[in-house]
This record gives sequence, C-alpha cells and structure tokens, in this order.
Amino acid sequence: MGKPQFAFADALTAADIKIIRNQLKMTQKEFAALVNVTHKTIERWESSEKEITGPIVPLVKILRENTDIVDMLKVPEKKYSIRLWYMYNSEVCTIIDVNEQERKVAIYNYTNRIMFRAFGKVENPTFEQYEEFLESRCFPRTRDKMKLMLREFDLPFYDPLMIIERTQGRMAEDQFWIKIER
Repeated sequence: MGKPQFAFADALTAADIKIIRNQLKMTQKEFAALVNVTHKTIERWESSEKEITGPIVPLVKILRENTDIVDMLKVPEKKYSIRLWYMYNSEVCTIIDVNEQERKVAIYNYTNRIMFRAFGKVENPTFEQYEEFLESRCFPRTRDKMKLMLREFDLPFYDPLMIIERTQGRMAEDQFWIKIER
C-alpha cells in the first residue's frame, strides 16, 4: 500500500496564508494564536517566496471549508465571577461560568462527545445540577472519616468547590480534571 492521499495541496504560498487570514477577519497575531505558531512565523510566511509546508497545509484547507469553526473554538469573555475549565487531559471539554450569589450558571461546550461534557446532553444546567456536578468531582460528603480528609485539605467544612481547588477535581478512575479561575 502506498501513502494515503488526501484532498489538499502539498504546500501553500504567502498569498494563501493572507487570503485565509483575511477571510477569517483576523490580524496576524490572532491568526498565529489560532494555528498555534508565533506572530513572527505568520509574518515570515506572508512575506515568503518559498512554499509553506507542514501541518498548516491541511489546517488551512479545514479553515477554508469551515470558517465558522473559529467562532466555535473562541473562549468567550468571562460571564460570571467564577470560571471552571473542565478538562480531559489537556483538552478543554466545557467552560462553566458561575455566579454563586445569584445562583446562575452558563456553560460553553468544546466537544461533541457527550460523555466528555461536564453536563452531558444538558445545555442549560440549573444551579442544582452544577452543585451535583461539583460533588461528583470530589469525595462524597457521607464518606467515612470525612473530617480527617477535610483537615488534610485544611478545610473547616465540606465545600465541593474548595475541595476541587485543592484536588483539581481529579478522580483515580479517569483523566478529567478542573481548573478554577476566580
């Protein structure tokens, strides 16, 4: 069997890079962030007389055909005072913005895999569902010797969010974890 063939060019030109960047209405700096290279790399590509090869080639093909993907991947401005990043290894699965005082929750899913989303199929979780989610990412409040565990985490009482701040919501049986921004 030979090398697999795919329907994209072997290389790009400086003009190709400028065209896709302009089609996406992005600055060089924004486009660099999207394709995970430095701003200087974009400058070099856009002024190059040489062919541009590598992972950028199929990525440009995908971006040309799916310009809406950029909006799907953008991280929105923080809506409430607390932001949780629900992660699978290094992949962002769900961003959860929370206003505890007003008991409001807003989520942004970054995967189509329902089992990887913080709330599964639920697109607009209630505050109660958010609280259940937090408890699912730490030891149960009914756990034997819970007071010893709280003392080990230097916590005065059972608070799932505070426990997750100390443990990143890591569980022994999976690769999911949570990063919290206040």
